[in-house]
Amino acid sequence: MYKNKVYNTALGYLQNVEEAEEITQDVFLSIFKRANTFKGQSKVSTWIYRITINKALNQIEKRNRRPKSNLEIQDYHQIDFQHPGILLENKEKAQYLFSVINTLIATQKTAFILSYVEGLPQQEVADIMETTVKSVESLLQRAKTNLKKKLISIYPEGNHKK
Repeated sequence: MYKNKVYNTALGYLQNVEEAEEITQDVFLSIFKRANTFKGQSKVSTWIYRITINKALNQIEKRNRRPKSNLEIQDYHQIDFQHPGILLENKEKAQYLFSVINTLIATQKTAFILSYVEGLPQQEVADIMETTVKSVESLLQRAKTNLKKKLISIYPEGNHKK
């Protein structure tokens, strides 16, 4: 029931199939071990998303702390990125977009992924992030502004005023 949601969320953060699979397993192991700590003050899905996000962010921190050899860097960038919601013909664009999303600060990235990639309502995103809907709206607006700036700097021909 939640396996695909956990995996997709982890993949959205990590952009690495193997790490996303590992995080998915870790999340369900944590749920099993800590089921008695769930207080019922939020939906189960909110609790599961929160665990997933924390584990994904921890993995990113761990990855960033570890010194990398040139071979590891090369291998990491050559990973075959495949998000289940992305059509094959859009894969290259999606891969680039996710790499730009990864440059957002953690709170903007979380709000963006949960809202636009996972399609969650803003109230649920606010619950997962333990903040208000207004704060989520603000984070999404800043995320979109930052993404637009980065994408325009790379694709200036796509700059259309609206």
